Amino acid sequence: MVAQPSSEYVDTDTEKEKELSVESSTKGSLSTHDEVPQTEAEPSRALVSRFGPLGPFIAKLFELGVEARGVERVPENKRDSTYIWNNIFMWWSVNTVLTTVSIGVIAEPVFGLPLPVAAATILCFGALATCSVSFIATLGPKTGLRTMIISRFSSGYIGCIIYSILNIITELGFSVLCVVLGGQALAAVNPGTLPLEAGVVIIGVLSLIPCFIGYDVIHKSERYAWIPVTIVMLMLWGLGAKAGFNVSAERQLQATGRDLSADVLSFGGIVFGSFNGWAVVAADYNCRLPANVSAWKIFAMTFVGLYVPICMVEILGAALTSISDTAYVNAYADGGTGGLVAQVLSPWKGGGKFLLVILALSNLLNNVVNTYSAGLSIQALGRPFAKVPRFFWTLVCFAAYTIAGVVGRAHFSDILTNFLSILSYWTAWFVVIVAEEHVIFRRKGGRLGGYNLADWDSPTKLPIGIASLLAVGFGVAGAVVGMSEVWFTGPLGKKAGGLFGTDLGFELAAGFAAVTYPPLRWLEIHYTGR
Repeated sequence: MVAQPSSEYVDTDTEKEKELSVESSTKGSLSTHDEVPQTEAEPSRALVSRFGPLGPFIAKLFELGVEARGVERVPENKRDSTYIWNNIFMWWSVNTVLTTVSIGVIAEPVFGLPLPVAAATILCFGALATCSVSFIATLGPKTGLRTMIISRFSSGYIGCIIYSILNIITELGFSVLCVVLGGQALAAVNPGTLPLEAGVVIIGVLSLIPCFIGYDVIHKSERYAWIPVTIVMLMLWGLGAKAGFNVSAERQLQATGRDLSADVLSFGGIVFGSFNGWAVVAADYNCRLPANVSAWKIFAMTFVGLYVPICMVEILGAALTSISDTAYVNAYADGGTGGLVAQVLSPWKGGGKFLLVILALSNLLNNVVNTYSAGLSIQALGRPFAKVPRFFWTLVCFAAYTIAGVVGRAHFSDILTNFLSILSYWTAWFVVIVAEEHVIFRRKGGRLGGYNLADWDSPTKLPIGIASLLAVGFGVAGAVVGMSEVWFTGPLGKKAGGLFGTDLGFELAAGFAAVTYPPLRWLEIHYTGR
């Protein structure tokens, strides 16, 4: 069903240009100056003609269903509501995976948090982060743009390049976690028969196919995949309970006072990063929905699709580490999360091994999204990169994270804790800047009154980005003074308490950026007009 223009659009046609205006239900005002409607064939024709002798091969890929459109804006007449409910199902599938279990698993071994405290931390920090992801998701249908390209309207071309580099690192980091953990699980099916590095390569190769093809296949594959994996997760809850969740034993290890606060805040930063990491790609998967789709509907569906499964699975991970049986403790020590899950499933013998394979393959659902968005972020680096087909960058990303996974396979826990903490820092200030631009300056009646969406690739018409870059600088300063990592602890992180300090990085990064961006942006608009 092709979307028809909303009645909210005001038509003031000229011969070759149409101005469309719509007020966002999230208080933003959108206006576009769109050229003559683009046809779906245009991106593919441009790519085929650009690559000369390779043109026929590329054309054949497009005929077979490989997505041609990359970061180009999706015109309104090329959108439909086919995948609107996938805002629940896709995110549910993407997050009901073994990688999500591993985040909850580190609550007790790394931070000394017993199950009740870990669960409360996941629920609270998760709710905050899910709100920010859901807000970014609403901008996809309103703009028809990918997430990184949307950032150009607050941060300009240069700011978008910086965000894109950070996002490439983010998505590749998630991919490394996915392939390593999936490899751990495959290796644990029959210990000693499949090397871990071989499992890493298998997960990487299987992840490649859907994200290579693109948007439609990703949505179709994620629509129902959540069902069997959710059932397996519920089975893990039952088997874990049978093995014996021992909450009282963990309480003996729980810190008190400022030390407990330090542990909660530090783990909370990791939880926030695990949720909020999706904010920097959230619009990528609904930019083909009609502009007149209710923003509150998109917000609510995204919230449910993220919050419910991530909380369920991360709390499951925390619960599994509360099992005090020696066999389970040793399984985690020897084989990480994959080994622990294999031990939980062991009472079912062959059936348990089959379920472990399903869990190992569940990481494909997460990794597909990481790889697809990483390819788009490379295109968002600028026109020279956008001229190269998205599927080529997908291959580059696959090679990068597979090699990194093989090399770093023995250091999963260190990669996880450090990566997710740092991830929470930059995604926090990213969401703050995009949100303030939308709500304060782009709203109806604001200084700019909307988005000229046809300018998405026009550096001279986009903001210079000075305000955003300065706000990012303040955000970095906030992260540095508040962070607590193995390799560095900021002065405020040290003073906040805890044996190893308290990680306040994402809170201070968001706060510093939130306070400084509005006045800086006001001055930028005042002196530049854009």
